[in-house]
Formats: sequence, structure tokens, C-alpha cells
Amino acid sequence: MISIRNLSKTYRSRTGESIEALRDVSFDVGDGELVTIVGPSGCGKSTLLKILAGILPKSGGTVILDGKPVDGPRRDIGVVFQAPVLLPWRTVFDNVLVPVEIQGLNRDTYNVRARELLALTGLSGFEKKYPFELSGGMQQRVGISRALVCDPAILLMDEPFGALDAMTREYMNLELLRIWRESKKTILFVTHSIPEAVLLADRVIVVTCRPGTVHKVIHTDLPRPRTLDMISHERFGQCTAEIRAMLQAEGKID
Repeated sequence: MISIRNLSKTYRSRTGESIEALRDVSFDVGDGELVTIVGPSGCGKSTLLKILAGILPKSGGTVILDGKPVDGPRRDIGVVFQAPVLLPWRTVFDNVLVPVEIQGLNRDTYNVRARELLALTGLSGFEKKYPFELSGGMQQRVGISRALVCDPAILLMDEPFGALDAMTREYMNLELLRIWRESKKTILFVTHSIPEAVLLADRVIVVTCRPGTVHKVIHTDLPRPRTLDMISHERFGQCTAEIRAMLQAEGKID
């Protein structure tokens, strides 16, 4: 579903200095797979997702999503960022339908889908509420529903739970696993949290300090369905320790 080969990205600063954010990044993500990316701050994780989403142009390499090269924003890609960025003057239901309106699609056709997604994310009964009436976790679930409303082939998630408290974050991890299992979407999930990366995915892509490149891909080999009890699983400890050692060897860890 996602194929990246020798991807690079170089920025030009205001002073004319070249800043290399990504170098020679290559990996694949299979159809229906949930893969996480973990690495230190400033290693280019968010830049990578923005390139995949068509928001930023790449400097080199190839990016293929669902058999087609990425050369700009696409309708078959859903994106969830750290902040849900809900429109405060719109209800939950109307926020979910924002992509439908932007793309000029028939709203009536997607009303049923929006209600199904709110049910999937545990928000039935909150359709007429406004963002300020919701908790942070609930707002992020609205953001996930919005990203899925046009039925994208791929869901890109950029540290979506990073601003939540520890308990809410754990709950949202389990919710995401349930949503992924029921929706069967391909998900690429970026995070600073090593335990979160291991808990969610079967494969964890470890990225080096800037310029970011793939240091190693860790196969977690943990049984599914995942629960918070997995944290005490021997293999969970092995994976988190291995990833932490890699990042410490790089001289930087979150």
C-alpha cells in the first residue's frame, strides 16, 4: 500500500543554508497493516508524513501510495495530527463532514457514513455537541472520524495522542487498535513514545537523528488482540529496550 524508496528532503533556510531533514529513507507498508515510526525530536518524522500526505514536496526518491506516485494532496489519504483542529463553531457531526464539503461531495450521501464513524469511535449521542463540550480524547476521536469519513485507503497519524494525559493516552491506544481492527485501514503512526510504538504495531520503524533515515525495523512478535497487560510481556520489554538502546547510541532520546 505504501512504498518509499531513497526518499530525501532538504530545506533551504532564510540565510540560504541547506538543512537535510531526511536522507535515503526506504520502507514498505502492506495493505491493512499498522506500522509505527519512532525517533528523537527533529529527526524528520513529521516531515515524512507531510510528504506522504502530499503537503510537502520531496527533494528526491520515490513515494508510491496505493500504486500511484504522490505529487500533491490526494482524496484517498486521511491525516490525523497531534491537535484535532476542530472548528469551534461547528457541531461534532458537522466537523466530521468538513472533508466532504471541501471536496464538493454530496453531503446527504455521507451523513450515514458520518454517523457510523461516530458510533465506531464511541461518540454516538454527541453529534450535536460542540468541541468545547468534549474532553481531549473525545476531540481526537472526532478528528479520527473526520479523517475516515471519505473512506481513505491510508490513514496517516502524526503523534495524535501526544498532548493527552497518560491514562487517556493508554485508553486511546486501545481505541485505535479497535478502530483499526474494525475498519481494516492501512495506518502509519508516528510517535515519540517507544512503549506506544511497540504496543500498537507489528513492525516499528526506528529513525535516526537528523538527517533522518531508517536505522532498523523491529518486528514486535506480540500476540493480538493487544491489551495494556502486554506491557509486562517479556517480548514487549525486549523490544522497548532494544529501541531505547538504539536511540541512546544515537546520543538522543525522548
